[in-house]
Parts: sequence; C-alpha cells; structure tokens
Amino acid sequence: MPLPSTQFTQGLGLTVPIIQGPMLGAGTVDMAVAVSNAGGLGSFAASSLPPEGIRKAVQDIRQKTNQPFNINLFVQASPQPTAQELQQAFEWLNPFRQELGLPPAQPLDKYCEDFAAQLDMLVELRIPVVSFTFGLLDAASIERLHQAGSVVIGTATHVAEALAWERNGADVICAQGAEAGGHRGTFMGSYESSMIGLMSLLPQVVDSVRIPVVAAGGIMDGRGIAAALMLGAQAAQMGTAFLTTAESTIHPAWKAHIRQAADTATQTTKVFSGRSARGLANEFMQRMKAHEHEVPAYPVQNALTHDIRQAARSANRPEFLSMWAGQGAGLTRTRAEDISIAQLMTQLGAELEQSFKRYS
Repeated sequence: MPLPSTQFTQGLGLTVPIIQGPMLGAGTVDMAVAVSNAGGLGSFAASSLPPEGIRKAVQDIRQKTNQPFNINLFVQASPQPTAQELQQAFEWLNPFRQELGLPPAQPLDKYCEDFAAQLDMLVELRIPVVSFTFGLLDAASIERLHQAGSVVIGTATHVAEALAWERNGADVICAQGAEAGGHRGTFMGSYESSMIGLMSLLPQVVDSVRIPVVAAGGIMDGRGIAAALMLGAQAAQMGTAFLTTAESTIHPAWKAHIRQAADTATQTTKVFSGRSARGLANEFMQRMKAHEHEVPAYPVQNALTHDIRQAARSANRPEFLSMWAGQGAGLTRTRAEDISIAQLMTQLGAELEQSFKRYS
C-alpha cells in the first residue's frame, strides 16, 4: 500500500511524511539533502550564520538536490547584557574554561546574528519552506515570505501559540511536544507550563487551527509517525532519529550516549544556553544546576558557552558537551550503527506502512 498522503505532503511533493528537524549545531547541509532526496523534507538550521553564510548554505543545498528543503531561523532580538550579568556568568564558567585550558571569559562583540538581515536573505533566496522557533513572526514578514513563494512553518508548544501563528498568516504549525530534544520553542508564558506531551498536545492543536499541523517530539520510528498521523498530524518532524546516522557529524561520544540512553536519560536545562532545552544529563548540567535560573537568557549564555563546548569536543570531554536528544533516544538501538539516511528513510517508510496495515 502507498504511504499516507496529506495536504502538506502533496503540496510539497513529498513521498514520505517526514520532516528532518533542523537541529542547530548537529544538523548539516548533507543531512538535509539526504532526507530531501529520500522523499522527506530536509531542514537546515541557519540561525548561527550571517546572511552570506545562509546564501552559501542554500547554494550548496540547491547544487545537491532539486527537491524541496527547509531553512530554519530563531526569532530573536540582539541582546545587550549588563556588565554585572556578564561578570557573574564568567565566575560560573571560568572553572570549566580553566579545566579545558581556555583563557578567562571576556565580553563578546555580539551574541547572535541580526535576525532582520537573516530574514531579508531568506526572502531574497526564495526558499521553498522556512520555519521559525523561539518567537512569533509578524504578519508583514510572513507576507513577504509568501510573496517570495515560501511555505511558512511556525513552532508552537501550546494551543495559544498555535493560534497566534495562524492569525499572523503561517501556513503550517509544528506542534512541539515536551519529549522533543533540543530547545523548547515556547514564546508565550513559561516553558514549564508548555511541557505538554505530544499525545495530549497534538489533537488539541489540530482541533484549534484550520491549517495543517506537523508533530514533533520523541518520534523515532514508523509506529510514532503512524500515531502522529492518526492524531491529525500531516507529517512527523524527527530530529534525534537522524543523529546516529552515517551523515551525522556530531561527536562520537554523543552518538554512543544516544544509543545507550535509558528512557530517563534526558533532562531539560537552561545552563548551556539560557533557554530550556532537552539533552542527555552530564557533569556540566549537574555542576551548573544551582545557577540554572540565574544564567543570562538565550542567546547570551549560549554564546558564552560556545568555546567550552568546542574545546570539550576537541578534547573528547563529552561531560561538558550539550548533547541534545529527545526522550526516545534509546530507540536508536534498533538501527544499525551508522545507518545511512537513505536506509533509515526506507526503514521508516516500511514501518509506517506496516503500522497502518496492522490496524486497518
């Protein structure tokens, strides 16, 4: 039997109802290309790149695939941390820097890229699909993207956020359940109040909006995709499932920890970036836990820990890495080590087909 087809997949010409999560710092151009070439929607997280860096990445993608792809940005303003905030953060981070042979922390020239300039570049490049998280894009900006021919996906962690995206003109809602690895997309209310499991969140979002909804959070195999589709999703967004593939360039220890993960192995934390994110618990999270609600907000803390994370990678010190992963991480053990994305997509499609056969 053919794989399920939805308004979302038909509109983009996808043959598999799978979106690869963007995963800033872990996703790559080659990963996105492989997913798109296998019939899904490959995604590339570009929020850390200046506009010309985005142009180069998009050119690279377009040279390697003629299929639709997604570029993801964080909706964020450029911060201006106070000297007092920075000094306190330095005091907490300098012991880690010393252990890794880094000099004491210093203020940075900038803590993130200019979002307005990044958005202008997306409009110029006429990207097939663009997705956003961490904030709500205004209606005028969404209309600019529509004029450029882009499908706009907005991330929501509860119904009110989904309705806000719909009002502003988004084409698709990505409903992010509490199980999801990486950063929470919450922009209305506290992240604690948004920690709704996908099985509860998804049908409530589907029932509340008139536009297509895709599901994200803990989906690791065809059974999970089938469950999301049965609850009204038009595709499943999967991140952690792709982190142990051959195309993934994350640290080998990160891959190994994902495959070894128990169902209780992940925690949400703000200590790496200043924004709540789910990852595999490690020493850095434990030692910084007492300061979790005092560290500078994203993107300042994220920028300040960048050198620590890079040095930890080089020194093979996974205890200081931000090893983002969803609650279903351990299910990767059912796959061959270093499975290719093409093989994984084939297996996911077969599992999805089998799941629908079982219950039809």
